[in-house]
Amino acid sequence: MDRTKTNIPFVGLHAHSVAGSVFDAIGYPQEHMDFAYDNGSSALALTDHGNMNGLAHQVLHTKKMREQGKEFKPIFGCEAYFLPSLEEWHAEYEHSRNQKAKNKKKDKTSGTTIEDEGASKKAMDNILNRRRHLILLAQNQEGLSNLFKIISQSYKPTNFYRYPRIDYDLLNKYSEGIIAASACLGGVYAGDYWENMADGEEAVLVAMRATTEKMLSIFGDRWYGELQWNNVPEQHRLNKCIIKMHEEYGIKLISTADSHYPGPNSWKDRELYKRLGWLGKGRAEGAELPDNVEEIGYELYPKNGDQMWESYQQYSQEAGEEYDDEIILKSITETHRIAHELIDDFMPSTEVRLPDFVVPPGVSAIAALTKMCIEGLRQRGLTENDVYISRLKKELYVIKDRGFSKYFLTMNAIAKVANELMLTGTGRGSAAGSLVAYVLGITQIDPIKYDLQFERFLRSDATDYPDIDYDVAEPMALKQKLIDEWGENCVVPISNWNTLQLRSLIKDISKFYGVPFTEVNLVTSKMIDEATGLAKKKHGIKAGVYNPNFQEVMEYSESLKKFLSKYPHIKTHVEALCGQVRSCSRHAGGVVIAENLDSYMPLINSGGVTQTPWSEGQNVRHLEPMGFIKYDLLGLATLRTIQGAIYHVLKSQGIDEPSYEQIKEFYDNNLHPDKIDLHDQDVYENIFHGGKWAGIFQFTEDNAQAFCQKVKPTSIIDLAAITSIQRPGPLSAGVDKDYFSAKTNPAQIKYVSEAHKSVTQETHGFLIFQEQIAMLAHTLGEDLSLDEGNILRKVLTKKGTGKAAKVKEALHKKFIDGCIQKGLKKSTGVRLWDTFEYFSGYGFNKSHAVCYSLLSFQCAWLLNYYPAAWVAAFLDKEPEDRKEKAINIAKSLGYTIDQVDINKSGTVWEIAECGKKFIQPLTSLKGLGDKAVEQILNNRPFHTVEDLLFNDDIIYSKLNKKALDVLARSGALSHLVDDRFTGAKHFWSAAIVDRPKTKKRFLQNVEAYREEGEFTSEEEIHNIASLTGTFPVSMVMTDELMKKLDEMMVPPISHYDSDLMVAWLIPRNIALKKTKSGKSYYQIDVIDNTNSSTITIRCWGIDPDKDKVYVNRPYLVRPKYDPQWGFSTNGRLAKTWKILA
Repeated sequence: MDRTKTNIPFVGLHAHSVAGSVFDAIGYPQEHMDFAYDNGSSALALTDHGNMNGLAHQVLHTKKMREQGKEFKPIFGCEAYFLPSLEEWHAEYEHSRNQKAKNKKKDKTSGTTIEDEGASKKAMDNILNRRRHLILLAQNQEGLSNLFKIISQSYKPTNFYRYPRIDYDLLNKYSEGIIAASACLGGVYAGDYWENMADGEEAVLVAMRATTEKMLSIFGDRWYGELQWNNVPEQHRLNKCIIKMHEEYGIKLISTADSHYPGPNSWKDRELYKRLGWLGKGRAEGAELPDNVEEIGYELYPKNGDQMWESYQQYSQEAGEEYDDEIILKSITETHRIAHELIDDFMPSTEVRLPDFVVPPGVSAIAALTKMCIEGLRQRGLTENDVYISRLKKELYVIKDRGFSKYFLTMNAIAKVANELMLTGTGRGSAAGSLVAYVLGITQIDPIKYDLQFERFLRSDATDYPDIDYDVAEPMALKQKLIDEWGENCVVPISNWNTLQLRSLIKDISKFYGVPFTEVNLVTSKMIDEATGLAKKKHGIKAGVYNPNFQEVMEYSESLKKFLSKYPHIKTHVEALCGQVRSCSRHAGGVVIAENLDSYMPLINSGGVTQTPWSEGQNVRHLEPMGFIKYDLLGLATLRTIQGAIYHVLKSQGIDEPSYEQIKEFYDNNLHPDKIDLHDQDVYENIFHGGKWAGIFQFTEDNAQAFCQKVKPTSIIDLAAITSIQRPGPLSAGVDKDYFSAKTNPAQIKYVSEAHKSVTQETHGFLIFQEQIAMLAHTLGEDLSLDEGNILRKVLTKKGTGKAAKVKEALHKKFIDGCIQKGLKKSTGVRLWDTFEYFSGYGFNKSHAVCYSLLSFQCAWLLNYYPAAWVAAFLDKEPEDRKEKAINIAKSLGYTIDQVDINKSGTVWEIAECGKKFIQPLTSLKGLGDKAVEQILNNRPFHTVEDLLFNDDIIYSKLNKKALDVLARSGALSHLVDDRFTGAKHFWSAAIVDRPKTKKRFLQNVEAYREEGEFTSEEEIHNIASLTGTFPVSMVMTDELMKKLDEMMVPPISHYDSDLMVAWLIPRNIALKKTKSGKSYYQIDVIDNTNSSTITIRCWGIDPDKDKVYVNRPYLVRPKYDPQWGFSTNGRLAKTWKILA
């Protein structure tokens, strides 16, 4: 489209986007910039509320615009929250907080502060909420650095309560290179107006003069009075007062559009978005949307100079106010002068920032890295090995050439800190292909031993940054340790920006407009499924998991299209708001590490933690382009299980309380990949062939377990191949069947050349790993380097005529020519290339597969040689929702479980002296908190119930009635039920339900509740199952019933025989669900006395009003079984389900 031409020069110096003004503005910075450019503007300032979260969007989009030949200037700014004195405010804040501490929780700092327009545009009596707006614009690089520091400081605890704040002292310290303006009806001049208007205009002017003088003393001629144009009467009164400051002090004036959406037609979407934000905070803001923009009284889009003049004329006339046209025209054109004469045409520095403190004094980074690597080789006895020396030289050359020496030194420093605190992983991702990472101890896998490629991790010709994912047992503890040691201005966690998703957005907007929930839910429950198949077909995807994007769901879901056709206004809102920012969270493990980060980015704070304003992930990449490398410190629960197992091993060896140092020593001597016997066939046969899967990493799912037992691995590469194949892509292509056939019949494998055999023999002739494609291309191609081989694996799936397709074509020629030169037929080369393309869709990273398979072997080794210790740790570390399954697995391995006992149970699963029994810990009881457990451990043993109920040393606000209820109903107090009680329910009623405060009242309760007796069997089953994570199968399946079923040869469901087509089971959870066509069915999770996990049965064709199934009761069932879909029944349940007792 043609750009709008304007007569009056103007640049918007006050604008908001969804990136930083969440639930106040809509549209990302690039949308605002594109509209402003098309609307005739040559620049635009972004001034989001209290942050600069949109700056990375600005930078990247400016580069894109300039590549397109669009000359457009980004201006970097912020609308800060201001108070004259933070010291005075903080004193009042502390006083007020102390007054309210008993009744109100402190608000957590948030990276998604929601601007409250109504509150900011009036007098604020509540000191805690008090703040005024102030526009700050960076003139140059120095000003931008100062602005970063101002914002970072505003999120410090001393400055924050619901909003980040700054004051005169902070401005005075960091004002150089910054232009400031008085902002809107919530601004600094407006604050003077609201707080003094009751005393008349002169009182307002006195306050404004004081503000003007203070701002002039800080900014000089860089201080501006800001005029705005709308139909709000107070705005015009404020404008007149600001003009008087211009007349009295000579301050210059600017007019601003205060834009909040990227076009004149987006106002209604913004109004709805605001309401959704306040609804999410538990507040309502207007039940209905305005019918037109005139009802609001202003238009907040990026206007051009002519539109600003029209707004001035329109709104001043409507308000009946007269202004000096010359003054107003100059205030409009002054914005253009500021933008192009006072503000430099500059972009933030994107130089890669890495910490200097990791480099020892007096040496260069590469010299220090080289020295550390040689020492690592020496410790491993490899300094005389030419293969290792040559590989190390090659890697160090690439690292030096790419400028990443400090990166590896930083990872080395992280690894040292981590290994002093906790167990760390063997390696993860392509970084395991680096010998440098191995000799530094960042990874534990020898890449040469397993033919892992450095080029898969870091190519010499690439421009991307290295990315080492580092697995640790406790990532939060590690990050906090790094922050404590290196400083919170050097180690900063990375933010994640969560967005409004299609399903929830449709529900929220429909709820706002009163559309019945059932109608909405019918659409949202099936729209993704409807779109997935067609979207996959469009992309030529035949296998694997695929999540259709927003546009694809809108295009391919018939249900959604009909719904939006019926409600077109909802469609309009959904299209505008889907993908807008909803909230800020924290990256699972990502941190940025550099020095003086607040000079290079405007740090924010969310949940009390300092975080980056920009994100880095699959969907958004803003940190790397801005010069910041992400370090991923990821938590891996298996490492905690291994650490726990070693703890139990050492305890069994006579160490009362094993220290971490002792645990680490055991690991290094027995489990480290350089020490453990990875060819130990006892481990393969007993665990992987024998099907013992208690907590074995990567083998928790039935399909992986079954395939592993079928293939019978005998090496780490076998395990790596198995786990690489157990993914949707390879499985749908039948690779599992072909691989098994080849492994069991090696004579049928046909290698086309020795090179082909050397590369694929370890995977029985198949291309399983991505690195194999790169290596074959390198080996057979004409002068085709390993770097090019790794480029090839990326471009193989590319089609069309783009850059990637041209690279693919050139590599294809080099490969075919090389094959011919090496004596292969052209047809053989073409066939190999076709194989590359076929496997490229689901080839897996060998480095990652080997690392994780070795971790699986470590688990199996511990289970094989220290089974009780491993299972105890497994029970300890499994989360609550998998605890029952874990206990069943322990029982299937021959262990018994002692119930919780208030005098015996501790905080972890303990191994009884016999070695075949586990004592359940107090911490495993659902609803029993840590503080209650602490009171028990500090004050036991308890010989009578009176010792527990009337103990002067117990703090009963911590061991409260709820905790006592859990203890009693779980059976943890069983030995306190003496002969005064007629049963456990009598005890529970007298001692817990009617909690006595005195011994006298307790004795009265004993008599009063004597008739209660015992819990019914159903009550007892419910108590045990709901509170302990164990299910008492023996209480449901009596010996008599089991004997009868055995005589009838009826197996449990886990031993289902398709010939018999009958089994017994116990339902544990029943969910009523709907098919895509709206028909009801049950999804029932069941157990028996032999299986280690729940089994799901789907019951089709049921009538929910007539077909009833009861949990925790025994049933005889006649199900059908399908290997792909599992168990099911069809029709009325009376025909297929029979209750046994």
